[in-house]
Amino acid sequence: QVQLVESGGGLVQAGGSLRLSCAASGRTFNTYGMGWFRQAPGKEREFRAAISRSGSTNYADSVKGRFTISRDNAKNTVYLQMNSLEPEDTAVYYCAADAGSRWYTTPTEAGQYDYWGQGTQVTVSS
Repeated sequence: QVQLVESGGGLVQAGGSLRLSCAASGRTFNTYGMGWFRQAPGKEREFRAAISRSGSTNYADSVKGRFTISRDNAKNTVYLQMNSLEPEDTAVYYCAADAGSRWYTTPTEAGQYDYWGQGTQVTVSS
């Protein structure tokens, strides 16, 4: 089993930055594809970014050029660097692990992930 714990959310003004962290338990972190999703009240969980076992990345169109996903396998941690934040980015952000991920690809569908963190709130004021 894998436990995921997000941190780093908070309140920031438009144009500001935050870095989210997701710490994972277990000794097999390097075998997981990792993703970040967001969810606002009453809405579906929405893909933001993913990173594969090989380090290949994929981003939702609305965050390209602003967000960067990275991983540190030695620390069992995945990060989401969020720059040029906009009010539309406001949501609860979740990290997720895909235990069945292949080397070069990581899914963009929430239903393909096996483990989820509890979420961290990101609020961007105008």
